[in-house]
Amino acid sequence: MIYDVAVIGGGPAAATFARRYLLHRQGASLLLIDGQNEQHKKPCGGLLAPDSQKALAHFDLTLPKEVLVDPQIFTVQTIDLCSRQVRYYQRYYLNMDRYAFDRWLLSLIPPQAEILPGRCTAVARCKEGFVLTVMTESGEQSFLARRVISAEGAVSLVRRTFYREPKTRYMAIQQWFSAGEERAPFYSCIFDPATSESCSWIIRKDDALIFGGCFALQDSREAFEQQKRRLESYLGRPLGEPIKTEACQAVRPRGFSDFITGRDGAYLIGEAAGFISASSFEGISSAIRSGSALAEAMSHAANEEELARLYRRKTASLRLKLWLKTLKRWFMYTPWVRHLIMRVGLAAIHVEQENK
Repeated sequence: MIYDVAVIGGGPAAATFARRYLLHRQGASLLLIDGQNEQHKKPCGGLLAPDSQKALAHFDLTLPKEVLVDPQIFTVQTIDLCSRQVRYYQRYYLNMDRYAFDRWLLSLIPPQAEILPGRCTAVARCKEGFVLTVMTESGEQSFLARRVISAEGAVSLVRRTFYREPKTRYMAIQQWFSAGEERAPFYSCIFDPATSESCSWIIRKDDALIFGGCFALQDSREAFEQQKRRLESYLGRPLGEPIKTEACQAVRPRGFSDFITGRDGAYLIGEAAGFISASSFEGISSAIRSGSALAEAMSHAANEEELARLYRRKTASLRLKLWLKTLKRWFMYTPWVRHLIMRVGLAAIHVEQENK
């Protein structure tokens, strides 16, 4: 069998593309290769930002309560470990179980799609289009597809095989801990230039506490552990013994050249295309927008050249928005600028911690 489309990935970009594509092309065949399971989940803070909420609202989608976790968050506590400055800023995030969120999006895909648990290990062009090698529970299998869609994030096999790879990569590491009663249920954003040029996070999830961040690939675990010790020193207490540790690569776009949308039957959506915020590493909204844009482009394009052109046009505003995020990053991550903004309290709110 030759599938019309093979999608590599099982996150928001893949699920959105598959759902929208099959709504437009009801007679089409689609294979979705999903590498996630209970043992192999995407490490993620699991906060649904306003841009992501807006992206879901655009399709009249509402979250089931089973996806949400406690507590719901109204503020972010920003901590600079070097200057010891702390500020609070009002935010409107939904706290959720990221794996449950991904499963819910997959459940919305029309039943004609074939969802295959497995890991794609190779992709190559052939006269029919593409041949994909997939490792499944029953062993290695091969599949043919006329088009291939990369939605597997920072380690995109399609991007590595056919296109230029991102210039800047990080290792995202996070650990889960048991949350004690004494810990305030804030979402904390942590800056520590001594150990990372990016931010880290603490997020409460029901009875668990997540600490994670993005670190340079070289000596990433050492930098993570050093920052954890510095954070524990600041908090005045240990986080405890980790329940589990998760890690995956993340990309950071530096400019327009880092956004690769694809051509000639091989297309990229979500983080695989470089569609992720350089300032916050938020990528769900871009995943949903790009997945939908490619599906709509496919429903209108008469050939591959027109499809590539139309997809780029439909993501022009997204690419501009994400490029502006690279400028915003300078204000957030340049220490003297951040210290000045925090010192004057620009846009900050006062918080009284009554449980302290």
